[in-house]
Amino acid sequence: MGREFLDVFEQWAESYDETVLGHKGEYKEVFSGYRQILESVVKRSYGHVIEFGVGTGNLTKKLIDNGLKVTGIEPSSQMRKIAEAKLGSTVKIIDGDFFHFPEIINFDTFVSTYAFHHLSDLEKAEAITKYGKLLSKGGRIVFADTMFESEEDYSNAIVKAKEEGFHNLANDLETEYYTTIPVIRAILENNGFNVLFTRCNSFVWLMEGVKQ
Repeated sequence: MGREFLDVFEQWAESYDETVLGHKGEYKEVFSGYRQILESVVKRSYGHVIEFGVGTGNLTKKLIDNGLKVTGIEPSSQMRKIAEAKLGSTVKIIDGDFFHFPEIINFDTFVSTYAFHHLSDLEKAEAITKYGKLLSKGGRIVFADTMFESEEDYSNAIVKAKEEGFHNLANDLETEYYTTIPVIRAILENNGFNVLFTRCNSFVWLMEGVKQ
C-alpha cells in the first residue's frame, strides 16, 4: 500500500528540496511549476486539512501560511525529521500513510502532492472510498500527481523518456502505479464526488473532488 517505496524516500530526504525546487536533470519537467502547483492545491483547500505524504513540508508550510489548520501524515522518518525542523511546532506530523492514520475528527480537505502514484489503481479506489465515507458534504480531495489522459499517452511518455536518455524517469514510469484520468474520474464519481482536472505541466494534473 505504497510503503514498498519507503526506502527511496528515506534515501532521498536530504536532497529532496534540491530536486523539486531546482528543476534540473531527468525530472525537470515533472517538477516544472512546482511552487505554482503547491499554490493551486492551497487555493482549493479549506478548513482542517489532512495532508498525505508531507515529505519535507513544502506544501504544509504554504497551507499554514494561508491560515489553514493542518494535520500531516508521513511514513518516512527522515522526511518527518526535515519537515519538523522546517515547520517547528506549527503542525503535528504523524507516522502513517494513505490508509493507516489515527482517528482524526472535524476535517474538511484531504490533500497530497506527488504521492498518490505509490498506490495501485485498486488501492486508489479503496483509499477514495474510505475518504468518501469520512468526508461530509462539501468536503474535498485535492491531489496533484503525475497521471495521463489515456493509456496511449502513458506509453508514449515512457518511450519519450527512453529516447531522451532519461532512464531513471523511464524506470519510475514503468515500475510505479501511474493512473489515467478516466480511471480516477470513475473512482471519484462512483464515490459521490464531483471532479475537476486541471493540467499543471506535461506530467502533473491537479484533481479536485468535492463530496456531494
